[in-house]
Amino acid sequence: MAEEQTTVAVQRYLDELAGVGGEAPAEPIVRALIGRSVDRLRLLCATLLLRSYPRLAKPPLNLDPDELLSAVVDRLLKALRKVHPTTVRQFFALANRHMRWELNDLARRLDKETPALMLPESLIAGPDTSESQLSPNTLRVLEAIEGLPEEEREVFDLVRIQGFTQLEAADLLDVSPKTVRRRLNQGVLLLMDQLSDLEPTFLPPGRA
Repeated sequence: MAEEQTTVAVQRYLDELAGVGGEAPAEPIVRALIGRSVDRLRLLCATLLLRSYPRLAKPPLNLDPDELLSAVVDRLLKALRKVHPTTVRQFFALANRHMRWELNDLARRLDKETPALMLPESLIAGPDTSESQLSPNTLRVLEAIEGLPEEEREVFDLVRIQGFTQLEAADLLDVSPKTVRRRLNQGVLLLMDQLSDLEPTFLPPGRA
């Protein structure tokens, strides 16, 4: 019930934001929007940090979800001055994108020799020198994922790359779990067709 109330409230603020024009100030609406969605944003930060970027939560950085949330809120405050999402799905997709950008920036600063995109180990070739490099097959996989239709790419990224469960992805995207499963299966089929010459284990496992 609380999640449903959050979705309704966030949509109301997005509707108000869409109606802002001329010299009308959008800042109060944006701050109210973020304040109403902060619990879900904190959960997303914790999930993404601990599942996909665990090394950033360890020394020397010791990043915690609240620190990430603070940085993401700053990013959203700036982004929402120019971009006005019209749906709950678009808003949380925007937030998710800025979470990944923030984490990638931190990863680059922490270790410039480590690829900024934190992928499951099964997608990264073991280093044969002191430098870690993305393998040619991994680059092909990334290119194929980016080439998926938007809906399939969005679900594949959440479930197979970032480690969200299908139920969590459904909640984030404001769709049914059945829709998430359908889009995920379609995305996997498209990738397998494009990458049929690779080993079938190139796709990281998802979680129900």
